[in-house]
Amino acid sequence: MKNKGIIVFFTVVITALCLYYLSFTLVSNNVHEKATTYATDASGNVDFDKRQTYLDSVWREPVYNFLGIPFTYQEVKNTELGLGLDLQGGMHVTLEVSPVEIVKGLAGGSKDQVFNEAVAEAKERSKTVNDKFVNIFYQAWQEKAGDKSLNTIFATAANRGRISLETSDAEILNIIDTEVENAIDRSFNILRTRIDRFGTSQPNIQRIQNTGRIQIELPGVDNAERVRNLLQGVAKLQFWQVAEIDEFGDALQQVNAFLMEEAENQKASNPTAETTTSSDTTDLESDLAKQLAEGATDADSLGTEASPIFALLKANYGLVYELRDTIAINRVLNREDVKALLPRDVKFMWSVKPQVQDGMDLLELHAIKAPRGTDQAPLEGDVITDARQSLDQTSRPAVSMQMNAEGARRWRKLTAENIGKRIAVVLDNYVYTAPTVQGEIPSGQSEITGNFTMEEAKDLANILKSGTLPAPTNIVEEAIVGPTLGVEARNQGINSMVAGLVLVVLFMIAYYSKGGFVAIAALLFNIFFILGILAQLGAALTLPGIAGIVLTIGMSIDANVLIFERIKEELKNGAGILQAISSGYNKAFSAILDSNVTTFLTGAILYALGQGPVKGFAIVLMIGIASSFFSAVFITRVIVYWMSKKGEKSNISFATPFAKNLFSDLKIDFLGKRKVAYLISTGIIVVGMILALTSGIKFGVDFTGGRYYIVEFSESVPASELKVGLDSEFDGAVEVKTYGANNVLKVTTSYLVNEDNDEANREVEDKVRNGIATVTGFSFLEDATKLSGNDFSITGSNKVGATVADDIKNSSLEAMFFSLIAIFLYILLRFRKWQFSLASIIALVHDTFFVIAAFAIASAFGATFEIDQVFIAAVLTVIGYSINDTVIVFDRIRENIASRGTSKIVQMFNDAINQTMARTLITSATTLIVVLVLLIFGGEVLRGFSFALLIGVLVGTYSSIYIATPVVVDLMKKEIESESEVPVK
Repeated sequence: MKNKGIIVFFTVVITALCLYYLSFTLVSNNVHEKATTYATDASGNVDFDKRQTYLDSVWREPVYNFLGIPFTYQEVKNTELGLGLDLQGGMHVTLEVSPVEIVKGLAGGSKDQVFNEAVAEAKERSKTVNDKFVNIFYQAWQEKAGDKSLNTIFATAANRGRISLETSDAEILNIIDTEVENAIDRSFNILRTRIDRFGTSQPNIQRIQNTGRIQIELPGVDNAERVRNLLQGVAKLQFWQVAEIDEFGDALQQVNAFLMEEAENQKASNPTAETTTSSDTTDLESDLAKQLAEGATDADSLGTEASPIFALLKANYGLVYELRDTIAINRVLNREDVKALLPRDVKFMWSVKPQVQDGMDLLELHAIKAPRGTDQAPLEGDVITDARQSLDQTSRPAVSMQMNAEGARRWRKLTAENIGKRIAVVLDNYVYTAPTVQGEIPSGQSEITGNFTMEEAKDLANILKSGTLPAPTNIVEEAIVGPTLGVEARNQGINSMVAGLVLVVLFMIAYYSKGGFVAIAALLFNIFFILGILAQLGAALTLPGIAGIVLTIGMSIDANVLIFERIKEELKNGAGILQAISSGYNKAFSAILDSNVTTFLTGAILYALGQGPVKGFAIVLMIGIASSFFSAVFITRVIVYWMSKKGEKSNISFATPFAKNLFSDLKIDFLGKRKVAYLISTGIIVVGMILALTSGIKFGVDFTGGRYYIVEFSESVPASELKVGLDSEFDGAVEVKTYGANNVLKVTTSYLVNEDNDEANREVEDKVRNGIATVTGFSFLEDATKLSGNDFSITGSNKVGATVADDIKNSSLEAMFFSLIAIFLYILLRFRKWQFSLASIIALVHDTFFVIAAFAIASAFGATFEIDQVFIAAVLTVIGYSINDTVIVFDRIRENIASRGTSKIVQMFNDAINQTMARTLITSATTLIVVLVLLIFGGEVLRGFSFALLIGVLVGTYSSIYIATPVVVDLMKKEIESESEVPVK
């Protein structure tokens, strides 16, 4: 075998990398278990705050040493294979930056009646119209203002130099667009700073491209109200005077003396306590006194008595500390007895970003002069009229800032009183910069200089604009997964994966004998590679991702089935074992490649256009396809060649006695029955579509907008009774159904669907709580683990705004459309005949409508499944699976044409279907096994997904035989008739 060494080399390298990256997950789990043990009392109750304190204290401490390279817990968490919110609980939020205040701010708070009416009208329309706010506003403006130009509103003193009475509407709209985009960037940076300090591990924040939305995931969060307040609070920009260290140095000395005395007392009271250095901080059971003692020990080695305030200093200017030491410093400064020793007119704020120096991340702690008895800053950011990145006199990046008249007056006074001193620019209580005042600034026109990069100067200018152009954020989509729901989903996912794997292993060994063991080895490599690559990419494993792995278990067997069936054909034709193996791999390669590429294309489009859980599924699907191709085609070849190195004396087999001649020598006339198949398909689809139009299909809140709540009761509650009781609360706009167990219900409502404010959220949730309490007489509990007697708890919820629902709907349709286009073009490229491409698309459209019809028919029989984002993922997976089946048949047709010419085309097509029948049925069987397992064990979240796949696999297998290939025959009717001179029937 050629290139065996290269395959072995790559396998070893990939395996080593996967082991390396997955090792971080093991270390992280170990630290988490230690934290849980530390926080568990004698009765077995876990104190979650205590556990979080443990984790916080090692956040920047080394917990893993790999070949002499230390990794902190933060680095370990950033590298581990994380779990999605649906597997561990937490909160998913999509925020939309409100452009209304940006438009009003650019207009200088204009009182023009027409302008304000247009803004109000645009704000109302934007709740239901899925378009950019600027376009909606301009349409409303034209309707109300007629020929009046926008420059009459926006040509203000603050906009001098940008907008004049000569500026066209198009130019003004571009300026508004730019400012809105800047506001989104500004909000993104502010929110990222906030969530980085929120206290949750692995927070994730990203901009949703081509929208004004920001998506945030906070694993493990259980206080939704706190998150909402944190994320929706308007950032406050302030200017504060900085107190230099010599102004409060005496107070710091007093604090140091106090802490040292406390540490000495602690040592005296516990003389057997082990003395360690300050680097030995991974022992999280140490209390503050022990930490102070450690600081003293560390300082003693320097010949100086010092508490952490001085011992941990990393620079000879100001209060500069290493990033990992900030928790210890905060603990000291937040103590009431320490605060009593500090000046009352001084408060402390950290710099927002660390500076890297000598390999350390350093943060400066700024002492801010706060007038006694007030938190009012000398100057607020609302006086700034403009800020932009510029260049100073030496052509270095700087920031120019302009203030209004009132701001200029107060700025002049502030700078005059602080010449030679620093003034801090503060946002959200973090210092962004603290430049030194060079002289009095009388005009309000200022320049901030420093060691900025161009990007940093742009960011600072954008931050300064938050005063004059505030950008409030509204939550337009929200999902909360309680920890109990997350653990349940994780267990269901793991159970389905293990059960599916076991059943496939048994089937493959029973059918392919020793060849089955080879396929299982490839499958295990495949799963291992998927998990390792996910860890390398920093991706999180979600419940749909586990579904992707389960599906990959079934689909990855396909390549080996193709190869083994080819080897069996060659052996049957008289070839020796080595020749049969070589021919089998070579002849199966093109079919495997084509089928994997088409499925990969659907995965790529799903990732590009999908959102949330769909992206997680698409990532796993693409990684699974790539790794299964490598493991099934290359790794198994090395194994098979090693097992067959003795040639004809090798003890290797690819079939058990009962499977040896199964599906061989089939002579079924599939094409002769194609018209019957057409009628059956048409009938089922028509019936399904009629039911869908008359009875309706249940769309999830992903597509309709609205809210749902997962409610767990201490005992079973009939869904019908609860719905009747809640109808009066929600004016009939409510649905209640059982969710996986008879004591868990899902309450869905479109009530106040167009309202995205906190008041509406609270009103809907209160109605759900009060309505359930009234109907059932049960009491509400926050903690679902403590349910007893007559209690209920909300373990999860989801809210999707109407415009977000429109986006999801549109992106789903786009994903379907572009998948079909991509497949059409690829089939055309590979098979060189448009008939093959068109037949493929017709078969895929048939499969899609068939699945939808099946949902409608199932609903008519009482089995209701929602159509949501995950359903779209299932349909696209069905498309990928179906085209996989179709390509295998087409590839055999292409091979037959290459070897036998174009005579007797219909016969060749029939032969191709019969020749690939074993592969078709076996692959379908293995895939159906895992899909059935997913349907049974995957839980309620994946029920609709699994049902769609079940129907899709069945109909995909059927359509590759009775739809795709027969349609090619019908499209090639002229060629066939010219060949036979007999009309094709």
